[in-house]
Amino acid sequence: MVPADVTDAASVRELFGTVKGEFGRVDVLFNNAGTFAPPVPFEDLTLAQWEGVVAVNLTGLFACAQAAFRLMKDQSPRGGRIINNGSISAQVPRPNSAPYTATKHAVTGLTKSIALDGRKYDIACGQIDIGNAATAMTAAMTAGVPQADGRIAIEPTMDVDDVARAVVFMATLPLAANVQSMTILATNMPYVGRG
Repeated sequence: MVPADVTDAASVRELFGTVKGEFGRVDVLFNNAGTFAPPVPFEDLTLAQWEGVVAVNLTGLFACAQAAFRLMKDQSPRGGRIINNGSISAQVPRPNSAPYTATKHAVTGLTKSIALDGRKYDIACGQIDIGNAATAMTAAMTAGVPQADGRIAIEPTMDVDDVARAVVFMATLPLAANVQSMTILATNMPYVGRG
C-alpha cells in the first residue's frame, strides 16, 4: 500500500511513479476517494466546504484517472480499465448535499469523456454508483439521516463485500467489454422515489 493525498498533484505523481517502478504497469484503477461537506442548508455552505469536496471527489478523481490513463496508454500491452465511484448521488441528491451531489454528477460526465477518449488506447472506463454500503461514511445512517420529506429515518445498508464483488466483476471483464454504469444499493433503501 502506498499512502497518497489525491488533492496533491505531487503525491499523485509519486503514487503512480511508485506503481510504475514496482509493477511496470497499471491494469485497473478503482477511483474511490470521497468526502462530504457538513449537511448544512445550501445558503450556509461555505466556499471552503465546497472547495474541499470538489478537491477530493472531482479534482482528485481526475488526477488519478489522468495518471493511470497516461501509464495505460504507453504500456505494453497497451490499455487498462478505470472504474470511478460515482454514488447514487450522481443520479439523485440527498437533502443538504450540494457539493457531494454536484461532484458526483460531474464524475458521470468525466467517466463518459474518459471512456470515449480511451477507446483508441484500449482504455475502458465505467462508473459504479453505490448506495448505502456499510462503511464509516454511512455509519450515521444507523441513527437516522434526513429524508427529502423532512423526516429523519434510519436507512438500511449492505455489506461492503457485495460492492467489492461488483467492482471485481467490472474489473475482470476483457477490455473489449465495458460496464459503462452500474448501480448497486441496499435493496430496501429509500432510493427509488427519492428526491
